[in-house]
Amino acid sequence: MKKASSRERKIIQTSIIGIVANLLLVGIKAFIGFIAHSSSIISDAINNFSDALSSLITAIGTKLSSKHPNKKHPFGYGRVEYLTASIVAALILFAGGTAIYESITSLVKGEVPEYSVWSLIVIGVAVLVKVALGLFFRLRAKKLDSPALKNSGTDALFDAILSSSTLVAALISHFTSVHLEGYAGILIGLFILRSGVIAMKESLAPILGERIDDKFARDLKAVICSHPNVKGAFDLIIHSYGEGKKIGTVHIEVDDNLPASEIYAIEREIQLYCMQTHGIFMTVGIYASNDTDPVSLEMKEKIKDIVGAEEAILQWHGFYFDKERELIILDILVSFETKEPQEDILARVKNKIEAGYPKYRVQVNLDQDYAA
Repeated sequence: MKKASSRERKIIQTSIIGIVANLLLVGIKAFIGFIAHSSSIISDAINNFSDALSSLITAIGTKLSSKHPNKKHPFGYGRVEYLTASIVAALILFAGGTAIYESITSLVKGEVPEYSVWSLIVIGVAVLVKVALGLFFRLRAKKLDSPALKNSGTDALFDAILSSSTLVAALISHFTSVHLEGYAGILIGLFILRSGVIAMKESLAPILGERIDDKFARDLKAVICSHPNVKGAFDLIIHSYGEGKKIGTVHIEVDDNLPASEIYAIEREIQLYCMQTHGIFMTVGIYASNDTDPVSLEMKEKIKDIVGAEEAILQWHGFYFDKERELIILDILVSFETKEPQEDILARVKNKIEAGYPKYRVQVNLDQDYAA
């Protein structure tokens, strides 16, 4: 709880710094933009105002996400951070569209900007401030694992790059009769839109549900399989409900003659490891294995050939031959890349097994490729 409180406080502190810095830049750039009649600088000011608003939304979202779980929302409010990041991304898109609109309007009206040396110096300083602010946000985002801060930092660094183009256009306009501010404003708007689209994709991914990192999945399964009585780990699924709030499931394969007390001990060991090491509340399911039975072993080898003939099948597991109930059970994992419907592949495998073992009922379950 103290760790979560510290993280919340640091995110809010970072957001407040962003609000103050961006509001100062808004005032300075808006003043210079109106005095110099520069649409690109005014566009920059508008973008900085959206950045300040983004920081405010991040702070509010962080506060809301720290609310304790309740009966209505038993998983807590951690995903509010993902929604916050999406709102920030939407503001970035709005700022980009506004910048393009203002620049086009300026070109149509034929406005000619006028710059003083001091205004150019102030714009240059503003660029340095945005670089420092962007790097600070990105550093904090990585340390605190905050998608909203990451979006704000990315936006600030884009602003610095694009404000540099505004400065270049202003210098050209000051020392020559060539005025590129309107075009620079459009360029700024396009780049802002691009960063907004990227930020929106990244913020929506955890809301929609994204694949577990392959290395993390393999490493976690390896730890689970290191137990002497665990023959395999499958069907790993992890749902994120915000920082430090993860719920997962995994199936382990054990001998069917293993006592319930021993299975219980294995489950608790895995659950304790996942919670203490990764902050994951893990539910453990069981696959029974009867590899010591010669009939089961022979059957498994034949089914292996049937499954192996299907190129789209990435893996099969959970095989069990129940002699008393005359039942064959297995799970197959089909690639997302295959163009053939997964259900058709499942039906074909089931039919082939039934043809080879007509006196048995066959149950083939279709798993999704959630993790490596």
